Order: sequence, then structure tokens, then C-alpha cells
Amino acid sequence: MKNQTILQGFEWDLPADSAHWKTLQKKANELSSIGFTAVWLPPAYKGSSGVEDVGYGVYDHYDLGEFDQKETIPTKYGTKDEYLQAIQALQEEKLEVYADIVFNHLMGADETEIVPAVQYSSDDRTEAVSDEEEIEAWTKFTYPGRNGEYSDYVWTWKNFSGVDFDARSKSHAIYNFADKGWDNEVDNESGNFDYLMGCDLDMEHPETIEQLDRWGHWYQELTNIDGYRLDAVKHIQFDYYVDWLINRRKEKGRSLFVVGEYWSNDLEKLQTYLDSSGNLIFLFDVPLHFNLYEAANSNGSFDMRQIFKNTLVETREDYAVTFVDNHDTQKGQSLESWIDGWFKLHAYSLTLLRKQGIPVVFWGDLYGIPKQEIEPVGDSLQAMINLRSKLIFGNQIDYFDDSNCIGWVLTGDFDDPESGMAIIMTNGNGTEKEMTISAVHREKTFVDILGNNEAKVVLDENGKGVFPVNDGQVSVYVQEDVAQTFWEENK
Repeated sequence: MKNQTILQGFEWDLPADSAHWKTLQKKANELSSIGFTAVWLPPAYKGSSGVEDVGYGVYDHYDLGEFDQKETIPTKYGTKDEYLQAIQALQEEKLEVYADIVFNHLMGADETEIVPAVQYSSDDRTEAVSDEEEIEAWTKFTYPGRNGEYSDYVWTWKNFSGVDFDARSKSHAIYNFADKGWDNEVDNESGNFDYLMGCDLDMEHPETIEQLDRWGHWYQELTNIDGYRLDAVKHIQFDYYVDWLINRRKEKGRSLFVVGEYWSNDLEKLQTYLDSSGNLIFLFDVPLHFNLYEAANSNGSFDMRQIFKNTLVETREDYAVTFVDNHDTQKGQSLESWIDGWFKLHAYSLTLLRKQGIPVVFWGDLYGIPKQEIEPVGDSLQAMINLRSKLIFGNQIDYFDDSNCIGWVLTGDFDDPESGMAIIMTNGNGTEKEMTISAVHREKTFVDILGNNEAKVVLDENGKGVFPVNDGQVSVYVQEDVAQTFWEENK
């Protein structure tokens, strides 16, 4: 079985031409051939910004590009039928498909309501700064364009905890409705980070929970999806998803892969969430991303021996989903922390070519970001994905013994004669490192499949070799015939 490798199948600046589902359908075979095992798709439902909406400004979960709402029928990515065809095409190539679930908020309401509310400090959401007053809030979702198809439920202020705009006074502030209060078990940033944006869903209101569950049943049955990426989980009651996911698993008749986005560099918070959410959910290893970001921006002063310090792959490797960049970290976005090109292959080596964690490859790294004139990382990234799918066998032995230069080997095994590899990287001057792969590969010649170093390393009778690396680079040494085959296939 292939080692799991997920493609994040989009980036923020894709053109709003409603063509992306068709693109993914066409690329299904290519993605499977590269070595991916799964594709995470962007939110598929109609957003408040219509065809321009990336999907996180959710307006109508039931509109997958089928109804004339927000001045468009298709979403940014295409129509409902094209979405379903893309899923089917990916699954026919033995790729699992993961849907992006956005349950924190709704946006773009159809009507306003007069609502009793209390204003809270934006810096400390535990501090009320007004008495209860009436505001005019955009909180009524009637979905006239859908006209009751699939669900005739009307969302009102009772489904929500608060908003950030009073249409009567034109005031932008954080308002909590009536005496609802905020959910308690959420991230404590800003005192209480229940409220993020739009109409914040009230996860203690029985009808809200019921409607989200009904939608989940409808959506999974319609799409035959294989798993989920959960958006903004630190803003949602930590145990909310337990029942929702258990219901989806029962309906599917098997386990589902689920990863949550808890955007925090605080490892303890991530571990608390894992414990509170019933160990049903993997989490993105945000602390590792920031270690990679710091290493990329430290001008060689980062201690590479500490690259995995205080990360999920270090403490909860069975629940860690690793990544280098994503749609939020790319340039110009709210969480911008883009990893510079010189370190990109270092970072992907540390996620793709190790046994801990499940790696995600970003669409913008694989295919580039034309709007920002960012080129694809290139063949070297595809080589790593390919190696992961075929050669991550045997034991992993680390040589983290130098502050600038680290390495590790994968010993391979006797039943896979092409296996065995050595990885070495430096954020400083070129150097070399003596490492033992395995006596199984004694006297075989290893070369750098990335082509960054021209050395041919012949292992001794014990499987030991001296592996060089050039200034500020990474080299991945595999058997010479393995590298030759890859180069010929990717000319």
C-alpha cells in the first residue's frame, strides 16, 4: 500500500472562471501517477461573494453550484454536476477525496432582524462594553434562489451567537445575542475566540445542531466523499464534531479520514483539542510549519537539530498532518508565512521523506501561483512524492548531530530491492555526513535524485557511505538505477 500523501487541490488565487472542477477531473490520472493517495478539495458551496468566493464565506451549504444565488449559478470552481464528476474521476484513480467543511459561520444573509444584543470588546471577548440593546442584524437566511429544494429551513438569529455589524447604527463591533454568551470550550485568544466572522453559529442551539447533521447526511450521501478537512476548529466548541463525525462514520460504514485546522503555534493547545475531540480528528502540524518558516528566514542561524521541537510529529505523530504552505500562508493572505523558495525542498524533505505524520502538498507548490508569478517547485518535488509512494520502507535512523547539517536514512528492506535512501540537508555551508543505510545495500551506488550534487556514493560492506551536500541545499540519495528510471520518465 502507498504511504499516504494528500494534495491540497487548490490555492487562494485560482481564477474565478468556474473551471477548477473540470481541471481536477482531467488531472485525476496524473495525480495518481505522481504518487498522491488523496485530494483535499476546496469548499464546494455557494459563498456570499458569489463566483469570487474561495468558499469560506459560506452562504448556502445546499447550493453546490446549482441555483441562481449571489448573482451566479456555478461557484468559483464550477457547477454541482462538475463537482460530482471530479470526485468520481479522482476516486476511479484510487484517490480518496476530502471535503472542506466550514461550520463556524454563515455570511451574506437575505434579510435583517431586530435582535437583543450586548457589545463585547474586540480585544477581550469576555468583557461586555454595553448593556443589552436592540441592533439590526443580517441574520435571516431564506435562500429564495433555492426555493426550499433539499431543505426549507430558514436560519434566523436564534441559530447564531453573534455578529460584527449593526445595520441600524452602521457600527462595526462584536455583538453577542441576548443572554446567549459565548461557547466556553474554544481557544482563549482574545479572551474567548468563539467569534471569528459573519454570523457565528450557536452550537448550543438544538436546531443548529440538527440542521448541520441533516446537511451532513445529505451531503455525504450525494458526494460519496471519503473524509473531511474541518475549518477553524479552534473557534468551535471543541467536542462539537464528535457526534457529527460518528454519524457520518455510521452512514459510511467505515472510518473516515478527518483533519482539523487549529491555527496555533502552541503545541499544548493542539494536544488539548485532540483530547477534547475524542481522538477522532487529526490536526495540521502548525508548530512544524512555523519551525520551517523560522528556519527559512533565519539566514542559517536556525539550529536544524531543533526542527521538530515542540511539534505534533514529535509528541502526537499518529495525529499529525504535516504541511509546508497552504492557501492561508501564501503571500497576501491573512496568515501569510510563506516559506522561501531556497528552503522549499528542505521543508518537503522533512515532511514527505519521513515516517512520522501524513504530509500535504500545496497546489501552489506543485503547479505554481500564476497570479503572483510564483513558479512550481518543479521535478524535485514530484520526485519526493514518487519516492514516498514507493520507497519509504524499513527503519528510520536520524543523524541530527550538527546545528546546520542534519540527515537521516531509511534502511529499506530485503523484499524491496529498490528501497533504501539517505537524506542530507544544510542551511549553511556545504559539507558531508557519514551515514549507514543497510548492509542489504552493500556496495551499491547511490546518487542524488534531485541532481543538486553530482557525487556517486558507493556503500561499503556494512552499507555505510559518506554523503555530501552543497551550500544551503538538500540531497536525496537513492540507488542509481532508481534515479535513472525517474529521470527518464520525467524528461
